[in-house]
Amino acid sequence: MKNGNLKVGFCSLGCPKNRVDGEELLGVLRGAGLAVTSVAGEADLLVVHTCAFIGPAKEEAVATILEMARYKAEGHCRGLVVTGCLAERYGRELASELPEVDAVLGAESRQSLLGVVAKLLDLEIGAADTTARMLTTPQHFAYLKLAEGCDLNCSFCAIPGFKGPYRSRPLEQVVGEAEELAARGVRELVLVAQNTTAYGRDLAPSTDLAAALRRLAAVPGPVWLRVMYAHPGQVTDELVRVMAEEGKVCPYLDLPLQHGSPRILRAMHRPDRPEESVRLVEELRRRVPRLALRSSFIVGFPGETEEDFGELVAHVQELAPDRVGIFTYSREEGTPAAGLPNQVPEELKLERQAYLAAQSASLSRRRLQGRIGQELPVVVEGRRAGRMTGRTILDAPEVDGRIYLKGQAVPPGTFGVARITGCSDYDLFGQLIGGRPAS
Repeated sequence: MKNGNLKVGFCSLGCPKNRVDGEELLGVLRGAGLAVTSVAGEADLLVVHTCAFIGPAKEEAVATILEMARYKAEGHCRGLVVTGCLAERYGRELASELPEVDAVLGAESRQSLLGVVAKLLDLEIGAADTTARMLTTPQHFAYLKLAEGCDLNCSFCAIPGFKGPYRSRPLEQVVGEAEELAARGVRELVLVAQNTTAYGRDLAPSTDLAAALRRLAAVPGPVWLRVMYAHPGQVTDELVRVMAEEGKVCPYLDLPLQHGSPRILRAMHRPDRPEESVRLVEELRRRVPRLALRSSFIVGFPGETEEDFGELVAHVQELAPDRVGIFTYSREEGTPAAGLPNQVPEELKLERQAYLAAQSASLSRRRLQGRIGQELPVVVEGRRAGRMTGRTILDAPEVDGRIYLKGQAVPPGTFGVARITGCSDYDLFGQLIGGRPAS
């Protein structure tokens, strides 16, 4: 049987960084001549690419593995492989506790995956292209990963323990991948890492995110460069200058701040002066016109009192982010925070999450109302309820809001301009007044 007649089903979970790893694995499979399918019942072999960041992600991963295992018992699937962060963090446990799984491979497993696939499917697989990603995003945008690992050692986070220290990709490699993606029609590059603002400091010679953005802005093709996962203590003056000066850099910054209580921030091993975050955001808004700020916060960290939570709510109200992610604290084994006293009950965490979410919805609507009457760059991505849907330049894919557009229908992947006419709590409404399809 030819390799192309065999199908591999691939399920990827978790964050955009994990998604990039999964796309590289898919590229390896396709480079070996194997067909890839999203229909589990068609697959001769199934791969579950997992996340292990927090408890709910681990639960989702295990549930997905068990769901895919049914196709071995009931269908014609001949093997089940688990890759990604859960495999990296709990490889031995998975191998011993889930006999349904035939192989457990760590996060960086491109080379070993082919050997496992060949054994499970009884194939001879020669040399394969192990560099070309198989994109799972729409053609007009892609994630561009700048680094692996993390050096921050936040007390609630397990990632440094299984991902290792921060390791920047060489700048020429990053730019080269951007050029390859541009040649494939990608027009929005979303920059990701555990901490994008640490990029390049570990290289020799050293560089930084600002320099990388200037190089990427010179790549023909992409029209939007978007920065995710910045650290408030590492946003430099030069980075702000690049955001203000380079037309391709979106007026958007994802800046996880985590809390508003100095006491809790110290326990988190995070910058513990919320007033400095406020000054930073004010400076960004002053220098970067139309800036959209996304941030994320954790409620229910060990020892969080009503007073601490009140400081968090007040901090969020003062910052007035455009977009907010609110997470309940997850007690991760092996992290310093897991051993702290005064763990907050789950019910109270959920109450606080719901309260802060309601406050954030009100802030979001107020910020969006201020966009009414503006003309903003947009990308059209589909249709819903008789209208075109998409995103403005102020919204990241998959995590932020939508814009619902009236106007002459254009194909998905069209970049254009829309006049904003209304809003809901999280979404905008507008009139498309010009657009150009992606190549």
